[in-house]
Amino acid sequence: MAQKEYEIKISQEIVNVCRRLHSKNYLAAADGNISYRVDESRILITPSGKPKFLIEPKDMSVVTPSGEVLVGKPSSEMAMHLEIYDRCPKAKAVVHAHPPTAIAWTVAEPKLEELPCTALSEVILATGGIPIAPYARPGTNEMALRVRPYLPQSRVLILARHGAVSWGESLDEAYIGMERLEHSAEILMKAKIMGGVTELPADEVDFLRDLRKKMGPKIL
Repeated sequence: MAQKEYEIKISQEIVNVCRRLHSKNYLAAADGNISYRVDESRILITPSGKPKFLIEPKDMSVVTPSGEVLVGKPSSEMAMHLEIYDRCPKAKAVVHAHPPTAIAWTVAEPKLEELPCTALSEVILATGGIPIAPYARPGTNEMALRVRPYLPQSRVLILARHGAVSWGESLDEAYIGMERLEHSAEILMKAKIMGGVTELPADEVDFLRDLRKKMGPKIL
């Protein structure tokens, strides 16, 4: 497949993910952004200021890993995406969205450094853990600096008072990370409302973490 045809195909897949995120209320209006590393010199990324459910393949911007804009007007969060690609050689796709429950945890519990993952076996097995990066002003280089300490070991991150970001070795994996995050955050929120978040026994947590290491780093 020629490069142009390949980029059109990937652009359509990005559009499909945008619509899935919007349908699940992980995005509103022009929030969020998605990117895909086509090769070592070109990265597709959603445009700035356009509602994701209205994006078409032709709207996609193209940038280089160093931040040079080749086509269009890329998302204001481009620096964060480029930081992830730079720090994570295996990253092929990055999804940044605003999942409501995950963000709400950082507003209600500002001292949390990670989602209470030891309460749920699925979170440990599927992600290894979901840390919370400290708040940074959206659209600034500071956001890229905030995610840096968690890379490449974390593929799913909550961005305090702002959103979340996930990366994967495919676009599907990056999307699944966002879905896993919000589903887990909702379960934990309901547990807190119903009486409190309790932890698994320490030996079980150790077992699950060892099992996760054997399973590998991909988001499940």
